[in-house]
Amino acid sequence: MSKGRRRRGVYLLPSLLTISNLLCGVYAIVAVHNDEYTRAAIAILIALIMDGLDGAVARLTNTQSDFGVQLDSLADLVAFGVAPAILTYAWAIKPYSKMGLLFGSIIPTALFVSSGAFRLARFNVQTRILDNRYFVGLPIPAAAAVIASFVLFMRESPSLILFQRELLSDRVTSALMVVIVYALSFLMVSPLRYRSLKGIEIKKRQPFALLIGLTLVVSVIASEPGLVAFFCFFLYAMSGVIRMIPSIRRHVSEPVEHVIGGEGGP
Repeated sequence: MSKGRRRRGVYLLPSLLTISNLLCGVYAIVAVHNDEYTRAAIAILIALIMDGLDGAVARLTNTQSDFGVQLDSLADLVAFGVAPAILTYAWAIKPYSKMGLLFGSIIPTALFVSSGAFRLARFNVQTRILDNRYFVGLPIPAAAAVIASFVLFMRESPSLILFQRELLSDRVTSALMVVIVYALSFLMVSPLRYRSLKGIEIKKRQPFALLIGLTLVVSVIASEPGLVAFFCFFLYAMSGVIRMIPSIRRHVSEPVEHVIGGEGGP
């Protein structure tokens, strides 16, 4: 009887971290409703940290479960699907609703949430058959982090505040945000492969230089958090496209070489 009860229970620590991820997403939605866009962006980035911690804790304590996987996906859809989509709509799309159907409507917002839901469902189905070193499609937390860090950079960058001016006009920023949302939606449902960080061994001894390097990285992030975060997450989003370029070149060059070889034959 006691064994059966343990099977029906949940692992408390990773589940609490997952719920924290979910609550950060709920807070972000409420913050957007109150026109607190910076707080909403920060809440999404905190949710990203909680999402990374729950998986790391589950692996370190060997408390992984199917229940945890499903709960994590539901929390991710709220924190990294619905919350950033609402943030994007309220901050960049709704104020300029006359820019055109594809730019000033709810279409990009709905597409982002739908693509995120598809991405999570595909991951749950394929999680046991794919190489765990890679993700297929851009992970939804990374897509949400691109949006949140972009909002944070445009609203709170110390260099922009110092010069008391905006880097881009409001309309250009709005259009750029919509383009980013469309691009992220495509990358989430694409077959592109992205490197997973799950294989990093944090329990093993690491070189002392790595600690110095991480200290330097933290210092740089502290000086320009919005810019550095957006730059890092944007590079990760583009890494799947960059990884695909060599294979495209091979597919393009192979038929040409075949034709040239055929013409040069006897």
